[in-house]
Amino acid sequence: MELQLACCFHPDKRNKVIFGAIRKHLGEVLHELARQKECQIDEGHLMRDHVHMCISIPPKDSISWGKVRFRSMARHFMGRAKNFTSKSFWGSGYFFATVRLDEDMVRAYICNQGKVD
Repeated sequence: MELQLACCFHPDKRNKVIFGAIRKHLGEVLHELARQKECQIDEGHLMRDHVHMCISIPPKDSISWGKVRFRSMARHFMGRAKNFTSKSFWGSGYFFATVRLDEDMVRAYICNQGKVD
């Protein structure tokens, strides 16, 4: 039984920078890093100004480990923690919560992000 987490994080100042080639590359990077860390992205949606994911982490890892791991993976997007203006790419805010009985509701919420925003 794996532990499932719902998470959301965003670029600095919630700038709308996740689109085009950056969006495609970020999706590939997150899936590859999840595979390397024995995690799985069950559901995910990349919006222009934030990222929503439902991830599964091995039962040997704690919730805080999952939070730290995915935040650090996101920070190393494109191999650097800074964007082209030498400012931080990712903002300091984030949301992480365990997914229990309401997994279907969380997945539906993530899938419908493009329709809601």
